[in-house]
Amino acid sequence: MARERLYLFDTTLRDGAQTNGVDFTLTDKLTIAGMLDELGVDYIEAGYPGANPIDTSFFCERRPIHARVTAFGMTRRPGRSVSNDPGLVALLDAQADAICFVAKSWDYHVRIALETTEDENLASIRDSVRAAKTKGR
Repeated sequence: MARERLYLFDTTLRDGAQTNGVDFTLTDKLTIAGMLDELGVDYIEAGYPGANPIDTSFFCERRPIHARVTAFGMTRRPGRSVSNDPGLVALLDAQADAICFVAKSWDYHVRIALETTEDENLASIRDSVRAAKTKGR
């Protein structure tokens, strides 16, 4: 009988940091990442490089854990190239094993929030994923 593998993806270091009253230090993030790794979590979404000094510092060097450290961020902005989008460049430059992109998929959000076309939105997603794959993520 074939067994399927369940992968655990934890967002505590990013989502948890958005909770009122929670303000992780770099030491907190490193400690929590180590604990999640000891629990056997496969992917640890550690934050958004470039968004704040602590997240940026976390991704400056490798951490001695087995889990795949994952950087969170947006696809390239409409009207920009991959190399001319500071947020995407920070993601691609981060010392991370993987990248978790947030992107718009509802046409209403594409038109209203991103103020772009569906074709440009899809190109943004495609370009961002291609760039991440090129970097080995």
